[in-house]
Amino acid sequence: MLRFCLVGTGRVGIVHATNINRRIKDAQLVALCDADPRALEHAAADYEVDRLYSDYHEAVRDPQVDAVVVATPVFLHREIACEAAAQGKHVFLEKPMALSVAECEDINDAIARSGVTLQIGFMRRFDEAFLEAKEILSSGELGRVLIIKSTGRGPGLPPAWIYDVATSNGILAEVNSHDFDSVRWLVGADVVRVYAEAANLKCTHVRESHPDFYDNAVVTLRFSDDSLGTIDGTCPAHYGYDARVEVLCEKGAIFIGSVQDRGISRVTCDGTVITRTIDSWRGLFKEAYVGEMEHFITCVEKQTTPCVTGLDGLKAVEAVVAANASIAGGGPVTLEGVRRP
Repeated sequence: MLRFCLVGTGRVGIVHATNINRRIKDAQLVALCDADPRALEHAAADYEVDRLYSDYHEAVRDPQVDAVVVATPVFLHREIACEAAAQGKHVFLEKPMALSVAECEDINDAIARSGVTLQIGFMRRFDEAFLEAKEILSSGELGRVLIIKSTGRGPGLPPAWIYDVATSNGILAEVNSHDFDSVRWLVGADVVRVYAEAANLKCTHVRESHPDFYDNAVVTLRFSDDSLGTIDGTCPAHYGYDARVEVLCEKGAIFIGSVQDRGISRVTCDGTVITRTIDSWRGLFKEAYVGEMEHFITCVEKQTTPCVTGLDGLKAVEAVVAANASIAGGGPVTLEGVRRP
Protein backbone atom coordinates (compact mmCIF):
# COMPACT_ATOMS: atom_id res chain seq x y z
CA MET A 1 0.00 0.00 0.00
CA LEU A 2 1.57 3.29 -1.16
CA ARG A 3 0.74 6.06 1.32
CA PHE A 4 0.18 9.50 -0.16
CA CYS A 5 0.23 13.08 1.06
CA LEU A 6 -1.63 15.57 -1.12
CA VAL A 7 -0.10 19.07 -1.09
CA GLY A 8 -2.68 21.47 -2.49
CA THR A 9 -6.40 20.69 -2.12
CA GLY A 10 -7.63 22.75 -5.06
CA ARG A 11 -9.49 21.53 -8.16
CA VAL A 12 -6.94 19.09 -9.56
CA GLY A 13 -5.74 18.07 -6.11
CA ILE A 14 -9.22 16.87 -5.20
CA VAL A 15 -9.36 14.81 -8.41
CA HIS A 16 -6.22 12.98 -7.29
CA ALA A 17 -7.51 12.62 -3.73
CA THR A 18 -10.72 11.02 -4.98
CA ASN A 19 -8.87 8.59 -7.23
CA ILE A 20 -6.31 7.58 -4.60
CA ASN A 21 -8.90 7.07 -1.89
CA ARG A 22 -11.78 5.57 -3.86
CA ARG A 23 -10.73 4.24 -7.25
CA ILE A 24 -7.17 2.91 -7.07
CA LYS A 25 -5.99 -0.27 -5.37
CA ASP A 26 -2.74 -0.32 -3.42
CA ALA A 27 -2.99 3.39 -2.57
CA GLN A 28 -4.05 5.29 0.51
CA LEU A 29 -4.39 9.00 1.20
CA VAL A 30 -2.94 9.45 4.69
CA ALA A 31 -2.10 13.17 4.86
CA LEU A 32 -3.24 16.52 3.47
CA CYS A 33 -1.45 19.85 3.26
CA ASP A 34 -2.85 23.27 2.37
CA ALA A 35 -2.15 26.81 3.57
CA ASP A 36 -5.90 27.54 3.50
CA PRO A 37 -7.36 26.15 6.76
CA ARG A 38 -10.91 26.02 5.42
CA ALA A 39 -9.94 24.09 2.31
CA LEU A 40 -7.86 21.75 4.47
CA GLU A 41 -10.68 21.05 6.92
CA HIS A 42 -13.18 20.49 4.11
CA ALA A 43 -10.91 17.99 2.34
CA ALA A 44 -10.10 16.24 5.63
CA ALA A 45 -13.81 15.69 6.29
CA ASP A 46 -14.47 14.46 2.75
CA TYR A 47 -11.63 11.94 2.71
CA GLU A 48 -11.49 11.08 6.43
CA VAL A 49 -7.85 12.06 6.76
CA ASP A 50 -6.54 13.18 10.17
CA ARG A 51 -2.89 13.98 9.39
CA LEU A 52 -3.21 17.64 8.42
CA TYR A 53 -0.50 20.20 7.67
CA SER A 54 -0.41 23.87 6.78
CA ASP A 55 3.37 23.76 6.13
CA TYR A 56 4.65 21.49 3.36
CA HIS A 57 8.04 21.16 5.10
CA GLU A 58 6.32 19.26 7.91
CA ALA A 59 4.09 17.30 5.54
CA VAL A 60 6.94 15.82 3.48
CA ARG A 61 8.82 14.84 6.64
CA ASP A 62 5.92 12.70 7.88
CA PRO A 63 7.30 9.14 8.28
CA GLN A 64 3.85 7.74 7.43
CA VAL A 65 4.08 9.23 3.92
CA ASP A 66 5.70 7.35 1.02
CA ALA A 67 4.74 9.64 -1.89
CA VAL A 68 3.67 13.25 -2.39
CA VAL A 69 1.22 14.63 -4.93
CA VAL A 70 2.10 18.28 -5.61
CA ALA A 71 -0.96 20.19 -6.86
CA THR A 72 -0.14 23.75 -5.80
CA PRO A 73 0.34 26.87 -7.93
CA VAL A 74 3.40 26.47 -10.14
CA PHE A 75 5.62 28.97 -8.32
CA LEU A 76 5.77 26.53 -5.37
CA HIS A 77 6.57 23.39 -7.38
CA ARG A 78 10.36 23.50 -7.21
CA GLU A 79 10.50 24.07 -3.46
CA ILE A 80 8.04 21.32 -2.60
CA ALA A 81 9.32 18.74 -5.11
CA CYS A 82 12.96 19.22 -4.11
CA GLU A 83 12.15 19.03 -0.39
CA ALA A 84 10.02 15.91 -0.88
CA ALA A 85 12.81 14.22 -2.85
CA ALA A 86 15.35 15.16 -0.17
CA GLN A 87 13.11 13.40 2.37
CA GLY A 88 13.02 10.26 0.23
CA LYS A 89 9.42 10.68 -0.94
CA HIS A 90 8.31 9.74 -4.44
CA VAL A 91 6.86 12.73 -6.30
CA PHE A 92 3.83 13.01 -8.56
CA LEU A 93 4.10 16.59 -9.82
CA GLU A 94 1.21 18.33 -11.55
CA LYS A 95 1.85 20.33 -14.69
CA PRO A 96 3.38 22.76 -15.42
CA MET A 97 6.53 21.28 -13.91
CA ALA A 98 7.99 24.63 -12.78
CA LEU A 99 8.42 28.26 -13.79
CA SER A 100 11.69 27.95 -15.70
CA VAL A 101 14.02 25.43 -17.27
CA ALA A 102 16.49 26.09 -14.45
CA GLU A 103 13.85 25.18 -11.86
CA CYS A 104 13.03 22.00 -13.78
CA GLU A 105 16.72 21.10 -13.78
CA ASP A 106 16.84 21.66 -10.01
CA ILE A 107 13.94 19.24 -9.55
CA ASN A 108 15.47 16.61 -11.83
CA ASP A 109 18.80 16.92 -10.03
CA ALA A 110 17.09 16.45 -6.65
CA ILE A 111 15.24 13.38 -7.93
CA ALA A 112 18.46 11.90 -9.32
CA ARG A 113 20.30 12.44 -6.03
CA SER A 114 17.57 10.80 -3.95
CA GLY A 115 16.75 7.95 -6.31
CA VAL A 116 12.99 8.38 -5.90
CA THR A 117 10.39 8.27 -8.67
CA LEU A 118 9.14 11.43 -10.40
CA GLN A 119 6.15 11.59 -12.75
CA ILE A 120 4.64 14.70 -14.36
CA GLY A 121 0.85 15.01 -14.55
CA PHE A 122 0.30 14.97 -18.32
CA MET A 123 -2.87 12.88 -18.21
CA ARG A 124 -3.53 13.10 -21.98
CA ARG A 125 -0.84 10.46 -22.46
CA PHE A 126 -3.17 8.05 -20.65
CA ASP A 127 -6.33 8.94 -22.55
CA GLU A 128 -7.66 6.22 -24.86
CA ALA A 129 -7.98 8.46 -27.93
CA PHE A 130 -4.54 10.02 -27.53
CA LEU A 131 -2.96 6.59 -26.98
CA GLU A 132 -4.59 5.23 -30.12
CA ALA A 133 -3.39 8.22 -32.13
CA LYS A 134 0.16 7.74 -30.83
CA GLU A 135 0.07 4.07 -31.77
CA ILE A 136 -1.05 4.87 -35.33
CA LEU A 137 1.63 7.54 -35.74
CA SER A 138 4.36 5.28 -34.35
CA SER A 139 3.38 2.46 -36.71
CA GLY A 140 4.27 4.58 -39.74
CA GLU A 141 0.95 3.70 -41.38
CA LEU A 142 0.26 7.34 -42.26
CA GLY A 143 3.82 8.37 -42.98
CA ARG A 144 5.54 11.27 -41.28
CA VAL A 145 3.75 14.13 -39.54
CA LEU A 146 3.54 17.30 -41.62
CA ILE A 147 1.44 19.65 -39.48
CA ILE A 148 -0.06 19.25 -36.02
CA LYS A 149 -2.66 21.62 -34.54
CA SER A 150 -3.71 21.59 -30.90
CA THR A 151 -6.50 23.56 -29.26
CA GLY A 152 -6.81 24.01 -25.50
CA ARG A 153 -9.54 26.25 -24.08
CA GLY A 154 -10.85 26.52 -20.55
CA PRO A 155 -14.45 27.50 -19.80
CA GLY A 156 -14.05 29.61 -16.65
CA LEU A 157 -12.12 32.62 -15.44
CA PRO A 158 -8.49 31.82 -14.60
CA PRO A 159 -7.57 32.01 -10.88
CA ALA A 160 -6.27 35.40 -9.79
CA TRP A 161 -2.68 34.23 -9.21
CA ILE A 162 -2.30 33.52 -12.95
CA TYR A 163 -2.73 37.21 -13.84
CA ASP A 164 0.92 37.86 -12.94
CA VAL A 165 2.69 36.20 -15.86
CA ALA A 166 6.04 36.56 -14.07
CA THR A 167 4.93 34.10 -11.38
CA SER A 168 2.62 31.89 -13.46
CA ASN A 169 3.83 31.93 -17.10
CA GLY A 170 0.23 32.75 -18.02
CA ILE A 171 -2.41 30.56 -19.61
CA LEU A 172 0.11 29.02 -22.01
CA ALA A 173 1.52 27.29 -18.93
CA GLU A 174 -1.59 26.74 -16.84
CA VAL A 175 -4.01 25.77 -19.64
CA ASN A 176 -1.82 24.80 -22.60
CA SER A 177 1.03 22.84 -20.97
CA HIS A 178 -0.88 19.73 -22.03
CA ASP A 179 -0.85 20.94 -25.64
CA PHE A 180 2.89 21.62 -25.62
CA ASP A 181 3.56 18.15 -24.22
CA SER A 182 1.13 16.23 -26.42
CA VAL A 183 2.27 17.76 -29.73
CA ARG A 184 5.90 16.93 -28.91
CA TRP A 185 4.91 13.41 -27.86
CA LEU A 186 2.73 12.76 -30.91
CA VAL A 187 5.22 14.17 -33.43
CA GLY A 188 8.14 12.43 -31.73
CA ALA A 189 10.43 15.45 -32.06
CA ASP A 190 11.43 18.43 -29.94
CA VAL A 191 10.22 21.98 -30.54
CA VAL A 192 13.14 24.09 -31.75
CA ARG A 193 11.51 27.43 -32.61
CA VAL A 194 8.32 29.25 -31.65
CA TYR A 195 6.53 32.43 -32.62
CA ALA A 196 3.60 33.58 -30.50
CA GLU A 197 0.96 36.31 -30.49
CA ALA A 198 -1.30 37.01 -27.51
CA ALA A 199 -3.92 39.47 -26.32
CA ASN A 200 -6.20 40.18 -23.37
CA LEU A 201 -9.61 40.24 -25.04
CA LYS A 202 -11.90 38.94 -22.30
CA CYS A 203 -10.37 39.65 -18.87
CA THR A 204 -10.39 43.40 -19.41
CA HIS A 205 -10.79 44.07 -15.68
CA VAL A 206 -7.08 43.21 -15.09
CA ARG A 207 -5.57 45.21 -17.95
CA GLU A 208 -4.52 48.07 -15.70
CA SER A 209 -3.15 46.00 -12.81
CA HIS A 210 -1.55 43.30 -15.02
CA PRO A 211 -0.79 44.75 -18.46
CA ASP A 212 1.20 41.66 -19.52
CA PHE A 213 -1.64 39.22 -18.90
CA TYR A 214 -3.25 37.58 -21.93
CA ASP A 215 -6.29 35.34 -22.22
CA ASN A 216 -5.93 34.42 -25.91
CA ALA A 217 -2.77 33.10 -27.54
CA VAL A 218 -1.67 31.47 -30.79
CA VAL A 219 1.74 29.79 -31.05
CA THR A 220 3.46 28.59 -34.22
CA LEU A 221 5.96 25.75 -33.79
CA ARG A 222 8.82 24.22 -35.75
CA PHE A 223 10.05 20.80 -34.67
CA SER A 224 13.52 19.32 -34.94
CA ASP A 225 12.37 17.11 -37.85
CA ASP A 226 11.00 20.20 -39.67
CA SER A 227 7.36 19.33 -38.94
CA LEU A 228 5.19 22.37 -38.22
CA GLY A 229 2.53 23.00 -35.61
CA THR A 230 0.20 25.44 -33.93
CA ILE A 231 -1.25 25.72 -30.44
CA ASP A 232 -4.12 28.04 -29.62
CA GLY A 233 -5.38 28.74 -26.14
CA THR A 234 -8.22 30.72 -24.63
CA CYS A 235 -9.34 31.11 -21.03
CA PRO A 236 -12.17 31.80 -20.47
CA ALA A 237 -13.84 30.29 -23.52
CA HIS A 238 -17.22 30.21 -21.68
CA TYR A 239 -18.90 27.76 -24.08
CA GLY A 240 -17.18 24.73 -22.51
CA TYR A 241 -13.93 22.81 -22.17
CA ASP A 242 -12.34 22.32 -25.58
CA ALA A 243 -9.37 19.99 -26.16
CA ARG A 244 -8.80 18.89 -29.77
CA VAL A 245 -5.82 17.86 -31.88
CA GLU A 246 -5.50 17.49 -35.66
CA VAL A 247 -2.50 15.68 -37.14
CA LEU A 248 -1.87 15.95 -40.88
CA CYS A 249 0.41 13.21 -42.21
CA GLU A 250 1.80 12.21 -45.60
CA LYS A 251 -0.86 9.53 -46.12
CA GLY A 252 -3.82 10.78 -44.14
CA ALA A 253 -4.88 12.63 -41.00
CA ILE A 254 -5.91 11.99 -37.41
CA PHE A 255 -8.51 13.98 -35.49
CA ILE A 256 -8.58 13.70 -31.69
CA GLY A 257 -11.41 15.04 -29.57
CA SER A 258 -14.61 16.93 -30.18
CA VAL A 259 -16.31 19.98 -28.76
CA GLN A 260 -19.43 17.86 -28.27
CA ASP A 261 -19.99 15.87 -25.11
CA ARG A 262 -20.55 12.14 -25.35
CA GLY A 263 -24.26 11.54 -25.86
CA ILE A 264 -26.94 12.52 -28.33
CA SER A 265 -27.77 15.44 -30.60
CA ARG A 266 -31.27 16.41 -31.67
CA VAL A 267 -32.48 18.27 -34.70
CA THR A 268 -35.60 20.43 -34.66
CA CYS A 269 -37.96 21.02 -37.58
CA ASP A 270 -36.33 24.33 -38.43
CA GLY A 271 -32.99 22.57 -38.96
CA THR A 272 -31.46 23.56 -35.63
CA VAL A 273 -29.01 21.02 -34.21
CA ILE A 274 -28.95 20.90 -30.41
CA THR A 275 -26.21 19.15 -28.50
CA ARG A 276 -24.11 19.64 -25.38
CA THR A 277 -20.53 20.81 -25.09
CA ILE A 278 -17.99 19.29 -22.72
CA ASP A 279 -18.13 21.31 -19.52
CA SER A 280 -14.98 20.18 -17.70
CA TRP A 281 -11.60 18.50 -18.07
CA ARG A 282 -12.54 16.46 -15.00
CA GLY A 283 -15.17 14.57 -16.97
CA LEU A 284 -13.39 14.37 -20.31
CA PHE A 285 -10.19 12.91 -18.86
CA LYS A 286 -11.72 11.12 -15.86
CA GLU A 287 -10.23 7.71 -16.70
CA ALA A 288 -6.93 9.21 -17.85
CA TYR A 289 -6.41 10.71 -14.38
CA VAL A 290 -6.90 7.27 -12.87
CA GLY A 291 -4.58 5.72 -15.44
CA GLU A 292 -1.72 8.11 -14.81
CA MET A 293 -1.83 7.55 -11.04
CA GLU A 294 -1.99 3.77 -11.45
CA HIS A 295 1.05 4.02 -13.72
CA PHE A 296 2.92 6.09 -11.12
CA ILE A 297 2.19 3.55 -8.38
CA THR A 298 3.31 0.67 -10.59
CA CYS A 299 6.56 2.47 -11.40
CA VAL A 300 7.24 3.04 -7.70
CA GLU A 301 6.52 -0.59 -6.84
CA LYS A 302 8.58 -2.02 -9.70
CA GLN A 303 11.27 0.68 -9.58
CA THR A 304 10.82 1.48 -13.26
CA THR A 305 10.90 4.85 -15.05
CA PRO A 306 7.50 6.48 -15.71
CA CYS A 307 6.54 7.15 -19.32
CA VAL A 308 6.20 10.85 -18.44
CA THR A 309 9.52 11.99 -17.00
CA GLY A 310 11.11 15.13 -15.65
CA LEU A 311 12.66 15.66 -19.07
CA ASP A 312 9.17 15.74 -20.60
CA GLY A 313 8.12 18.30 -18.02
CA LEU A 314 11.23 20.38 -18.74
CA LYS A 315 10.63 20.34 -22.50
CA ALA A 316 7.08 21.65 -22.08
CA VAL A 317 8.25 24.43 -19.78
CA GLU A 318 11.04 25.29 -22.20
CA ALA A 319 8.52 25.77 -25.01
CA VAL A 320 6.16 27.83 -22.83
CA VAL A 321 8.99 30.12 -21.71
CA ALA A 322 10.05 30.56 -25.33
CA ALA A 323 6.48 31.41 -26.35
CA ASN A 324 6.22 34.03 -23.60
CA ALA A 325 9.58 35.46 -24.70
CA SER A 326 8.21 35.66 -28.24
CA ILE A 327 5.09 37.47 -27.03
CA ALA A 328 7.23 39.97 -25.12
CA GLY A 329 9.77 40.45 -27.90
CA GLY A 330 7.49 40.31 -30.90
CA GLY A 331 9.50 37.80 -32.92
CA PRO A 332 10.44 34.11 -33.22
CA VAL A 333 12.49 32.52 -30.45
CA THR A 334 14.87 29.58 -30.78
CA LEU A 335 14.59 27.31 -27.76
CA GLU A 336 18.30 26.97 -27.13
CA GLY A 337 18.20 30.65 -26.18
CA VAL A 338 15.89 30.11 -23.19
CA ARG A 339 17.57 27.21 -21.44
CA ARG A 340 18.88 29.50 -18.69
CA PRO A 341 17.76 33.00 -17.62
